Amino acid sequence: MGIIKYIEREDAEIFIFDNFIINQVKEGVVVEPEHNDLLNKIVQKHFSGKDMVYISNRVKSYSVNPLIYPKTEAIPNLVAIAMIPKTATMRKNAEYERQFYDKPYEIFDSLTDAISWVQSHLGKRETSEVK
Repeated sequence: MGIIKYIEREDAEIFIFDNFIINQVKEGVVVEPEHNDLLNKIVQKHFSGKDMVYISNRVKSYSVNPLIYPKTEAIPNLVAIAMIPKTATMRKNAEYERQFYDKPYEIFDSLTDAISWVQSHLGKRETSEVK
């Protein structure tokens, strides 16, 4: 489960692994629906035809327009989102955002817990698809 690629952008750091992405948005950014265009390009380039999960490692303070989620949900092979909020306020924001996303969306206390859930979630999906 080694890192495949690292992308440094003005607004975020993106770590691409075999079956998930870890995104760390930078301080003060406002995440808008247009951010999905880049996410979709990355997903299609690195995960074409393969289920994957988006992990948001919220270590900095930034804002998310919840209208981003319907467009995120439309990315075909993005099957779930995991959030790791750093503070209680960030956790409340993540809980609020959850209502805008209809696929699996979980909130974790650590990156380790989120990655474990990703592996378990994707494993269960593969098992159910085989049946």
